[in-house]
Amino acid sequence: MLRGRSRLPLLAEISGPADGRAWALRREDFASLREAMPRLGEQRALAVVGEGEAPAVVAIAIATLASAAGRGAILVDCDLARPRLGGSVGLAASPGLHEYLRWEAEPRDVLQPVVLAGPAAGEGAAQLVCICGGRPASKPETLLGLQSFGHMVAKLRGAYELVLLIAPPVLAEPAACLAVAAQAGALVAGEVKEGDRAVAKAIRRLPVPAIGSISVGG
Repeated sequence: MLRGRSRLPLLAEISGPADGRAWALRREDFASLREAMPRLGEQRALAVVGEGEAPAVVAIAIATLASAAGRGAILVDCDLARPRLGGSVGLAASPGLHEYLRWEAEPRDVLQPVVLAGPAAGEGAAQLVCICGGRPASKPETLLGLQSFGHMVAKLRGAYELVLLIAPPVLAEPAACLAVAAQAGALVAGEVKEGDRAVAKAIRRLPVPAIGSISVGG
């Protein structure tokens, strides 16, 4: 069991995408997330951290709920070694963040609006925009450490009410994860279970406050 400062508060539990569609979350997932949203505060930029698939699923869920509530949001896949956002939501994988940071693409080339489905597709929903990761990068920490990445996030914070950054794995790629976390005002962990002591400790060591975790079921 995680004890003391290593343990992250559990904000919500979600079952994950319904019917294989990343944006079609179940109504009970929305209810659980709505209870957690006040604890996320008025942050303009959140990094979703952890290991495996959970951070991407959690980031998609938060972005979906924010947009459904009328809050303009943008979701950025910063896991450049294993970009997965495009495949998860049916968008073009590239050009994306990788190409933008290498000056191979303009902002208009990488911004992709998405259409929400299920409970998110209400009349008051705001537009949700995604930036996919692009082609896989061999040294993501170098690209994410560029000043141009920080400048991009700053511009997004000025243009959107919520910026969600899907961070690289906190254990497997600590330098890349740190570079992404440093651009956020706070962190949310994707599925840190009681046995994931190493993951929780690594998240706690990041120089950005961790609000808590969101668990993803099957």
